[in-house]
Amino acid sequence: MKVTLERIYQKPQASGFRVLVDRVWPRGISKVNAALDLWAKTIAPSTELRKWFGHDPEKYPEFKKRYLAELAANPDLPDFIKTLKQHEQEPVIMLYGAKDETHNQAVVLSELLKTK
Repeated sequence: MKVTLERIYQKPQASGFRVLVDRVWPRGISKVNAALDLWAKTIAPSTELRKWFGHDPEKYPEFKKRYLAELAANPDLPDFIKTLKQHEQEPVIMLYGAKDETHNQAVVLSELLKTK
């Protein structure tokens, strides 16, 4: 499965199966303009973890560890992976709102999907 990451605030770079992996809807983005195929808010980090992390790059290693633990215990993960695999013929585009393109949940999730 080919997974690419895009910040939802940028103009779409490619076409494919568009999945928002944020728990909170991004400010200023209309649902029509987002052109989403799926909003996977139950796969996103918990509110507590998201607030603790606060997109602090120094906390990223611990955030990654905690988020992977949340995903391992998340009953929605198998169905999420199954849905993505149903779209293997097209690129899967994971969308996120974070400004930091290297320290966010979409990066962790895409790395996990490479092992599935």
